[in-house]
Amino acid sequence: MIFEKSPAVIGHRGYGAGLLTPPGAAAPVAENTLESLLAAASAGLSWVEIDVTRTADDHLVLRHDPTVEGGDHIVDMPADASGLPLLTEIFDALPTGIAVDVDVKTVLEDAVDARSRRTGALLLPVLKREARRRRLLVTSFDPALLVFLRGELPDVPLGLLTWLRFPMWHAVPAAAGLDLQAIAVHTGSCGFEHPDSRLRPLEHCVDVAHQAGLDVIAWCPAADRAPDYASAGVDAMVVNDVPGVLTALS
Repeated sequence: MIFEKSPAVIGHRGYGAGLLTPPGAAAPVAENTLESLLAAASAGLSWVEIDVTRTADDHLVLRHDPTVEGGDHIVDMPADASGLPLLTEIFDALPTGIAVDVDVKTVLEDAVDARSRRTGALLLPVLKREARRRRLLVTSFDPALLVFLRGELPDVPLGLLTWLRFPMWHAVPAAAGLDLQAIAVHTGSCGFEHPDSRLRPLEHCVDVAHQAGLDVIAWCPAADRAPDYASAGVDAMVVNDVPGVLTALS
């Protein structure tokens, strides 16, 4: 079991995707920043999610998109020029009681660069160090990254992220076949927001996933739908509306 209670609420990129203003703040906090992560913790969350990618000079930074706001690709620029938070600095500044779901964004260049420069290789020593002082979960859309980490980080749970419309009948056996500990599915694959007669009920899919030894994470339920996911038995939800979901589940 990855989470201490179910369903765990995980702050998406911290306090959400940069749209909400935390109590006491004058404006929304930018996603994937220390301020956003601390705002999620102040709201009562014990888990936050961050996006991590690599730079031209082999640093790891927090960013969801492969580009900065001006359109330049992060993998083509040094970390200093990107203006993005370094993963190591975020880990050092974030209280160790806050668990982190690290969503790893691999890059096109991982297919051809030297193995030592690939995202997984750069991330491995950072995760090994961090796992000694904080609970971690590593998720990714890239199964090759997860397979690489599986052999190197036996004590850190790993989860397969799936796309917006990726049915559970594919997702669950894929994660189980990769010998992972979690499957993280978008709400578009669960049948509530996009009803589809071909889909089995979510609670049935969650039960099968549990039988396979997988925790089920849903991203990103809206507050009004969060109780439905809780009733279906999901183990965690990655959410944008942190206060709204906490209220809906209370």
